[in-house]
This record gives sequence, structure tokens and C-alpha cells, in this order.
Amino acid sequence: MSGLSLQSTLAHGRAFAHIAAFHPELTAFRRDLHAHPELGFEEVYTSGRVIEGLKVCGVDAVHTGLGKTGVVALVYGRGFSAQNPGRMIGLRADMDALPLPELGDMAWKSCKPGLMHACGHDGHTAMLMGAARYLAETRHFAGTAVLIFQPGEEGYAGARAMMQDGLFERFPCEKVFAQHNAPDVPLGVVGVTPGPMQAAVDRIEIRITGKGGHGARPHQTVDPVLVAGHIITAAQSIVSRNLSAFDQAVLSICAMHAGNPLAMSVIPGEATLVGTVRTYSEVIQQQIEDRLTLLCTSIAQGMGASAQVNYERMYPATVNTVAEAHFVADVAAQLVGKDKVWRNMMPSMGGEDFSFMLQVVPGAYMRIGQGLPDGAGPHPLHNSRYDFNDEILPLGAALHASLVEHALPLMAA
Repeated sequence: MSGLSLQSTLAHGRAFAHIAAFHPELTAFRRDLHAHPELGFEEVYTSGRVIEGLKVCGVDAVHTGLGKTGVVALVYGRGFSAQNPGRMIGLRADMDALPLPELGDMAWKSCKPGLMHACGHDGHTAMLMGAARYLAETRHFAGTAVLIFQPGEEGYAGARAMMQDGLFERFPCEKVFAQHNAPDVPLGVVGVTPGPMQAAVDRIEIRITGKGGHGARPHQTVDPVLVAGHIITAAQSIVSRNLSAFDQAVLSICAMHAGNPLAMSVIPGEATLVGTVRTYSEVIQQQIEDRLTLLCTSIAQGMGASAQVNYERMYPATVNTVAEAHFVADVAAQLVGKDKVWRNMMPSMGGEDFSFMLQVVPGAYMRIGQGLPDGAGPHPLHNSRYDFNDEILPLGAALHASLVEHALPLMAA
């Protein structure tokens, strides 16, 4: 299928048609970002390219330094200005990459060993850039579009850093929206749901202290490896035997360290377990933390050891406000058709720091399909062979822009 005919099957409307005309430029921009990945708060090249692109697009103001490398651009609708900005709607895209070696063989492969855009943030940035250009060229809205290019989503809480630098005090958005590509969702489908969309992300670290000694005389030791084994088994009972079957949660022990592989006959004195907990409810989150702490300390004590649980709440759950989730679905339906809008998309156990923004501003987080019609491929997120599907660049940009136009209609001016 040719690019033109494929585009015509994805979406329709004024915004999409306008943006599709500069699809090749968005693709080139996205691939340049892909070739130059940067970790959280190190997005110097990326933010520089964003600033350059925004100026070319003709936005009205560019603000830098929020959250270290974050960038915010303002586009004023017809009849509005810095002195009279009117109502503000925020659109957010993340910019950072992952510490992952890229195994693809495309021309725009990462030029930095051990770093790659394995989550599509290069595409998210390009889609918001496309929206910036369209909004600046047409200004078919009444108020101000606040375009938020955010650093450090991948574990650095860049959204919180931008907020701590006064993001919403300086730019008081009435609503805020963000989108994420979905390789496992058919091409052109937009998914959203009222309420929880992404899970809270918690990190757990369990330090077990026993008494080391000779592997041939275990009776003279308190073996922390044995204690760790019992804790690993017992921890799996928390979700299955302490929560209702109607509650959703995941507890995974993902790493264990104890002893030295070269010391086959040495029982170590300490062992450490590391893992994650994912929940949608603060009540369930607290219940798991309390139960895990009690289990670990009790099991260790019963076996003559001690255990310390460090439960770190990293990202809260990403919870869409109901009205804004329905608004996204309605706008998307006008863009892609009702049959391509999943209004009750299954929430993900993955985390997202856009959650911090949704704690203070109403809004919604949506996913945009970039897979085959049956939902297959490209490679999944956080995979060394993943690449963003450039076919959805105009669609994502048009969706961003359409949210602004529908939230700030000219007739309301």
C-alpha cells in the first residue's frame, strides 16, 4: 500500500490533511532524534533540536530550563497574545531514551553504543512538533496551546521536575493530555479509558542479614540465601491470598544477590532481593507494603535472621479524569472513526510519570496503535529491535492539535 493511500485509511479532517503534507519532514526529524538518543536530564542535543524546530514552526514563545532540559512552547490562538493568553490547554511529549543497545540495522540506528530510543519517545516528540507547526500555521482555536517537551520519563520523574520548576504556575493549563505509541494495537486505533490507565510503580528492596560461614557446616550459620528463598515464595502469596480477585496488582521479585559465584563453599552473611509492585489503588498499594513488610521481617526472624524492607513509591498511578477521557474519545472518533476508538482500553501495568501532572490538572493519557491490522509488531517497547512506526506521525500530531481545537473552539472567544 502506498504512503498516500495508507494515510487516507488512518484519519481524515482538516488537521490531518494539513499535517500529512509535511509527513516527510516529521519523519526526518524523528529519525534524527532516534539516531542521537539521550538519557533523562541529558537531552541536550534533543532539546536543542526541539528548540530549533519550534522556532522554524513559528511558535510564539519558547521557554527552556524547566526540569533541567525540558522545553515549553506557547502558541496563541486567533486574537490572543502574551498579554491576553486566554484559557490554556497542555500537550505533553517525553524526550528521553533508554540504556539499551540497539540491534536494528536501519540507516537511522543509534550512533551511541548502549543507548537507544526503545520506547518511541522520539516519535512522541516528533508528533508534538507536528502539532506545533500546524497550530502555529492555522491558529484555529481560542486561547493558548502549551506544548510540553519533557525530559526524564524513564525512571527520572521528569514530569515532577518540570512541575517543581513551576510548570503549571507559569502556564496554568486547564487540561493536559499525552499519548503513547502502542506496538500491540492495530495501526490507527486510539485507546483511552476513564480512570486508571497506567499503574503505580514501586521499587522494593529487601536486605536480609544472617550469619555467614562454611558451606560444609551450615548448622553454624544463619543462611540468608535460604531465608531469601522462603521470602520469594511467600511474597507471591500476597496478591493471590491477601487481595480480592477483583483487585489488580502485580508483585515481582526481579533480582537477587548473595555471595560470590567463585566461592562455592561460602555461605554469605547477607542477601538482597529487588523487585517491583504495580497497583492502581492507593489502598491496595498500602496493603501490599504492609503485608510485605510483615512477611519479610517475620520469616527472617523465625529463621534467626533479620530483614529490612525498603518500599519506594516512584510513580503514582496514571488516572484519567472521566470527562477528559470521554473528550479524548469523542475527538478521536471524529478523526479516525468510531470503530477505531477503544473507549474502555484495558489499563497497563506499566508506569508513566505523566501521572504527576494528572494529580494536579485534569486530563487524559491515551495510546495510539502502530501495529499491523491484527495487532502484531513492530517489536515491543523496551526491546533492542524496536523502532517507532513513522506512519502514525501525522495521526498523532493531528490528534494533539484536534484536542486543542475542540477544547478551545473559536466560537467561544
